[in-house]
Amino acid sequence: MAITAQMVKELRESTGAGMMDAKKALTETGGDMDAAVDWLRTKGLAKAAKKSGRVAAEGLIGVAVEGGKGVAVEVNSETDFVAKNEEFQSMVSTIATAALSASDIDALKVTEVAGNTVEATLTSAIAKIGENMTLRRMVSVTGDSVVSYVHNAAADGMGKIGVLVAFKGADSELARGIAMHIAAINPLALDESSLDAAVVEKEREVQIATALEENANSAKPKPENIIRENIIPGRMKKYLSDVTLVNQAYVKSADGKTTVGQAAKDGGIEITGFARVAVGEGIEKEKEDFAAEVAKTRGA
Repeated sequence: MAITAQMVKELRESTGAGMMDAKKALTETGGDMDAAVDWLRTKGLAKAAKKSGRVAAEGLIGVAVEGGKGVAVEVNSETDFVAKNEEFQSMVSTIATAALSASDIDALKVTEVAGNTVEATLTSAIAKIGENMTLRRMVSVTGDSVVSYVHNAAADGMGKIGVLVAFKGADSELARGIAMHIAAINPLALDESSLDAAVVEKEREVQIATALEENANSAKPKPENIIRENIIPGRMKKYLSDVTLVNQAYVKSADGKTTVGQAAKDGGIEITGFARVAVGEGIEKEKEDFAAEVAKTRGA
């Protein structure tokens, strides 16, 4: 019986197995879908499907740097316990290294490591360790030089927050110090020109609405044009200094006032790009009501 792409797709969707595993299962069973499912289960390759609905919001960020390229990958697990597992950490390290030769996350998934694709390696780990895991994100930064920093490191090159900094110049220690600043302060962009115009405009609207509300409740309200022309520009300047890296006060400066941009200039380097990735950003975890759960067990 001819194995069609639609059959492979259907089996993948019903079991969570990888494409090549699904195709092999159908080939081995002569296209019998039920038998193929059983074949995958016996190989431990269908366990992933039973766990795919669980929220995987823990895990690690793995980073790797080679020459002028740095990469960070987020591999999620369901529990922090698994993130401390040496086997899981080894897999994250392997995936991060493989990412150096991949253009994006889709290319990374089909990159071969130790005879298997990254996607197949992850599926195998799910079956073996018994938790849902996802390769959620991959980011890369390129430049003359790149340094990395991981916060809350679990092992070499991996932790809860990964930062990459691209720069020009020779002071890699200063660049790494700025990476630590990024991990702590989490700037939105490198500079004003790098900010999303929609984000800036939304902030401007919020500032205008706030200022007008404050003005309406003031004992001595000002004309609206004064609000828009004199007050809002100052508030926006403060906002931009708060969210752009080069304008932020450098956390490691002695006076607490020197900006990151000035510190970089004084040290003879120029920051040309950065990326910051934290585990679980944007993932909504289900909040458990412990009291309610206890009440349920007591029949309340």
